[in-house]
Amino acid sequence: MTKEKFETIYFRAAERKGGVENLEQLLFKPLSHEEILQIKDDRWLSTFTMKVFQCGISWKVVRNKWDNFEDHFFGFKPELLLMLSDEQWEEKARDPKIIRHLTKVMTIPANAQMLINASYEHGSFSKLLANWPKDNTTELWEYLKKNGKRLGGNTGAYALRQAGVDTFILSSDVEAYLRNTGIIDSGRTTKKAMRAADAAFVKWHQESGRSLTEISQIIAYSSGENRV
Repeated sequence: MTKEKFETIYFRAAERKGGVENLEQLLFKPLSHEEILQIKDDRWLSTFTMKVFQCGISWKVVRNKWDNFEDHFFGFKPELLLMLSDEQWEEKARDPKIIRHLTKVMTIPANAQMLINASYEHGSFSKLLANWPKDNTTELWEYLKKNGKRLGGNTGAYALRQAGVDTFILSSDVEAYLRNTGIIDSGRTTKKAMRAADAAFVKWHQESGRSLTEISQIIAYSSGENRV
């Protein structure tokens, strides 16, 4: 159960950021249900792959090479990529045009298969995400961890947010807030902690009418180092 009204959190964040107008300019909003449905599998795979490569590597370095990645991996079209042999994947991973890291490269076919499987089961991966209920966001993270490759921790959540999916993120500042207010009192990845986080964000969503994405950012801006 949350211990602060969202209004209190919001105005503390606004005070730290120089006022309501400044805070609002810092916030980015998720895509609508209809906009999520329009996203193709190749864009999901591109986003997931970028986030996987950005783990432990400068985000700027990865972004600067991303055009090469798009060209090298056929625009991240799952059907084409799944036709490659293991030998072809190893060859692609050695190409200096990209960041050479075989283990990360091999997440591409694994995550491509996740997208294809989701299409068989749900009509499309976009439908799966667009229709996912807000009250169990952390189960969506668990889905990505279980069915994808290297999408556990915050990697999957950050990828979803980058693509426009409405999600909160347990950044260090958000997690610290949840712990300091007693909302989370167990290990970060325990089911107890995840359910408590879900319940708190749903309550704030109901209070404010704001997206989970905005709420997560506002909590980060209200305390700590502003890691959103």
